[in-house]
Amino acid sequence: MKTIKQRVFEIVEAAEGDDLASKIFDWLIIVCIFFNLTVLILDTVDSIKVIVDPYFKAINAVTIYIFTIEYLLRFWSCTSSEKFAGWFKGRAKFVFSIMGIIDLLSIVPFYFETLGINLSFLRILRIFRVFRIAKLGRYSKSMQLVFRVITNKRGELFASICILLVLMTLASCMMYYAENERQPESFSSIPAAMWWAIATFTTVGYGDACPVTDIGKLIGSIIAVLGIGLFALPTGILGSGFVEELDKNKSKTVMICPHCNQEI
Repeated sequence: MKTIKQRVFEIVEAAEGDDLASKIFDWLIIVCIFFNLTVLILDTVDSIKVIVDPYFKAINAVTIYIFTIEYLLRFWSCTSSEKFAGWFKGRAKFVFSIMGIIDLLSIVPFYFETLGINLSFLRILRIFRVFRIAKLGRYSKSMQLVFRVITNKRGELFASICILLVLMTLASCMMYYAENERQPESFSSIPAAMWWAIATFTTVGYGDACPVTDIGKLIGSIIAVLGIGLFALPTGILGSGFVEELDKNKSKTVMICPHCNQEI
């Protein structure tokens, strides 16, 4: 017989099979995410905010309280799963899991604002409110696929990002020394030159800073060509990861019981 904790964990986890309670809970959270994000977006429109601000605050508070209850239920019941076994170790693993961090970051800003903590700190913390949309990843197979690919390819992605950062820093230093004397306002420091390097590597080309010296133009040309290849590298890594995951799903054979027609 299942314990209350095991049943709670089954309900708060993404629904599998015909568990009605779990499906209802999932849809409740999805609807709350939708309303919360709608409020977050429309709250930035002054003409709308002036009219319905009290309603926005009420919707935001109610949805955050529901998210908080959800998080506490997950935190309490997670140890009933083999994945989070252990009173302390299991809960610590849950808290520091990707979805655990997303769940926590989606509710923390509200309570800091409510308690009136340091405004300068709040400006940064408010950015984390957008993590509420990532909560949908728990209920979307497509987003779960993306998370799995990123997790499986994290080593290769980290290596490509490190290469990109090293070359970006090198390019910024070279461009600073090549252009600073001629353009002190655009290349005033190496960090300022990094903005040019980012725009060039990503092939965005904002045009607010461009080399005028011969050596600067040469460096810029090389960096522009390298940028195309370097940004194709993580794209290729993710692409191969998706292919591998799709191949795994195709190779899974499903056995059907001849008596009850259910999957074995």
